[in-house]
Amino acid sequence: MNDVTLKLKPARRERLADVLYGQILEQIVSGQMAEGAKLPSEAHICRDFQVSRPVVREALMRLQADGLVVSRQGIGTFVKSRPSDKLTSLAASAEIASYLRAFEPRLALETECAGLAAMRRTKAQLNQIGEALSALEGAFARGETGWEEDFAFHHAVAEAAGNELFPRLLEDLREILSGSMRMALGLTRQGSDDRRRRVREEHRKIYSAISGQNRDLARLYMRYHLTESRARITGSHGDL
Repeated sequence: MNDVTLKLKPARRERLADVLYGQILEQIVSGQMAEGAKLPSEAHICRDFQVSRPVVREALMRLQADGLVVSRQGIGTFVKSRPSDKLTSLAASAEIASYLRAFEPRLALETECAGLAAMRRTKAQLNQIGEALSALEGAFARGETGWEEDFAFHHAVAEAAGNELFPRLLEDLREILSGSMRMALGLTRQGSDDRRRRVREEHRKIYSAISGQNRDLARLYMRYHLTESRARITGSHGDL
């Protein structure tokens, strides 16, 4: 028999870091690592998870960027905040890191979209944003997640920016955005009435600023909304 040559693709370091991120996150969410608890050293994590030191550092860097852990020079890394225990039921733990990273390009892209939309939107485009807002609020009222309506709202703002590349870029990001929106809005649906009220109000303020053609406010409200959405996922507010 002839020997068969296997063509295997090595796992990307970024992917391994996401998997490690997810496993540490699971222990934080479950309470195995309580707030204030010190994480094992990099060497111990390397040994326990059987990954290289660069993978461990990448995972810890992302956990710190997301506000879940804090590093103290010369002392170690500690759990800073514990997200809702519902988080890992809404998304695979290994995917949560990539969903949270999606907020970084969104901040750059959608903040500018909102500002340009305030300057350039037509009456028809404003109506489209308003209809998407009404649809989103309707989904909330029916107890639905509303991620498709949320995507439609942000897509309508991008279209109103007056550059066809903006909505095209959102479409290119649709798969990962849908995952992050499902996760964020899933937590909102299961959370408090006050949390749902704040999410509705954030969208209304974006619409109002675009309607009033106030570029600075539109940019500010969009940035605030995206920043708050990310914070609600990671538990930075501590609310449910």
